[in-house]
Amino acid sequence: MPDQLTKEQDRLAVAVIRGIAMDAPLAAKSGHQGTAMALAPLAHVLYSRIMRHDPTDPAWIDRDRFVLSNGHASILQYALMFLSGQGLELDDLRAFRQWDSATPGHPEAGHTPGIEVTTGPLGQGFANAVGMAIAEEHLRATLGPQSIDHRTWVIAGDGCLMEGISHEAASLAGHLGLDRLVVIFDDNKITIDGPTDLACSDLVPDRFRAYGWNVIEAGEIGEDCDALETILRAAREHRGAPSLVCLRTHIGHPSPDLTDRHEAHGNPFTADLVATTKAVMGIPAEPFWLPEGLVEAYRDHCAARGGTARRSWESAQDTARKQALDRFHSAPRRADIEAALPPFAPDQNPATRVAFQKILDATSEVLPQVLSGAADLTGNTGAKLASPAFSRTDRTGRQIFYGIREHAMGAALVGMARHGGVIPVGGTFFVFADYMRPAIRLAALSRARCVFVFSHDSVGVGEDGPTHQPVEHLASLRAIPGLQVIRPADGPETAAAWVEALVHDGPTALILSRQNLPVITDGSAVHPGAGRVRTAPDARATIVATGSEVAVALEAAALLDADGIAVHVVSMPSWDRFGVLSRDQQDAVIPTGLPVVSVEAGSTFGWERHADASVGIDRFGASAPGPVAMERLGITPSRVAEAVKAVVPR
Repeated sequence: MPDQLTKEQDRLAVAVIRGIAMDAPLAAKSGHQGTAMALAPLAHVLYSRIMRHDPTDPAWIDRDRFVLSNGHASILQYALMFLSGQGLELDDLRAFRQWDSATPGHPEAGHTPGIEVTTGPLGQGFANAVGMAIAEEHLRATLGPQSIDHRTWVIAGDGCLMEGISHEAASLAGHLGLDRLVVIFDDNKITIDGPTDLACSDLVPDRFRAYGWNVIEAGEIGEDCDALETILRAAREHRGAPSLVCLRTHIGHPSPDLTDRHEAHGNPFTADLVATTKAVMGIPAEPFWLPEGLVEAYRDHCAARGGTARRSWESAQDTARKQALDRFHSAPRRADIEAALPPFAPDQNPATRVAFQKILDATSEVLPQVLSGAADLTGNTGAKLASPAFSRTDRTGRQIFYGIREHAMGAALVGMARHGGVIPVGGTFFVFADYMRPAIRLAALSRARCVFVFSHDSVGVGEDGPTHQPVEHLASLRAIPGLQVIRPADGPETAAAWVEALVHDGPTALILSRQNLPVITDGSAVHPGAGRVRTAPDARATIVATGSEVAVALEAAALLDADGIAVHVVSMPSWDRFGVLSRDQQDAVIPTGLPVVSVEAGSTFGWERHADASVGIDRFGASAPGPVAMERLGITPSRVAEAVKAVVPR
């Protein structure tokens, strides 16, 4: 088997990729062919000459990671996955963008084997790749280069680099010197609206040099496979900084009608335009044309090249290395975590953010795969590990300082989780979840096991005022499918929440308090999502609360006792966990037939599914000491007691 394909096979492969890039959107009557057409030679060189990957084993731990940040060009990646034998067949390409096909309109991790991250919202994939590069660096330093030794490759477009998240992520990558990260900038100077100079005049190479990147201005080599290979190899071998390869391309090339025109971006070519372009390329007009023998040769080449690399890696893994790899890449064991949890005595009253810090420290030794950090709020959020910082000079460090970069931190957590081998934890104030929402949503969509730690969870934040007091945030996160949201009431519930976050197959948001909270539970409500913390004989109502308001609910119950009204009190740290219980299981916690009053220091939106009346905050907060803000906004035992009296039959 020759080391690479022949020149004629190169030419035919590029033509086939371009043909598929036109045919699939035409069949779907939807899609983005122009970028895929322009980047066909680049993608061909990456898959057949540069990247370390075995198409027959797309989950190989030490494979290079590939991220198509400009995910609208997904047909480019699908075409290469088909050609290289990575699980897609011609019928999958014909089903592009159709219901339940393996070729959706943007790459979706977990849906199509071999897709590393879910991309589409521009810039997210770029920042995911920074997280992947962090994970690779840490694992290589921790487990050794014999076990982990790969690169992260990214294709990004003008839109990715215009989005603000790319600025944060590029700055972080440059600061950390992530030199195993290579980004190819598809500089086609076209957006959907028209030329990029309608809205942008950035000097991209200068910008990235200012971030500390190695910048290679490749110029007009987009059609020269050998020149592309030379440039990419140079970027791969550069040390000390991540590399940006600026590649001037021409969207829609070689269409005689739409090359370099914005119409080539998001509007599928007509049949006539496809036929005209294929005539220029010298290939038949038939849809999804494949020259005889090319696919077999391409797959044989990629399988031989990748298989050799993978088998060499496998032979280097002795028993100790295999055990270490397995430990880092396996899900944590519930029993191991629970055995390491610290106790919380009834006379303690830590804020749940403080309790989380204690829990993180206590479980650190049994969870070597946990990397923790925060967006300049490490001590405030409880996300500080007793570990050196991950840095240019110490890749074994498990504490990551993201700086004031919530956008980049959120997406990096997703990239780290999707890379595998690490469980990333990232903290900030709850109100700044707004900065991270796109990444949180993509974490849920791709089932990335990462832990978002949000502290300062209510108007109890106090004097910082409404800009820092989350009100609608719990409701907004609960609305995201697949995101586990847990708001613990005290130390024991925080410990139980940490366990559930680690064993959950997807992302978790832990919502933690700034203010101290009494220890009032045993933590048992977390696993089912809700549980009684007070059961009253002859109860006439049930109060359901979360987080710091569980203590308020218990005080309200005592006031009601004095008035002869017995009530159950339920802690409901997780709506989503409670929501998967059977009707009978739910009724055992919150009995039907009794009125229910909810209490939570946030928006009452959504509580109607559980409660007949709600005590909450349906306005923005105010600047005042935390206890004053809580009282003035009605989160008090007396207000809750009055709400119960209003719904209890006389």
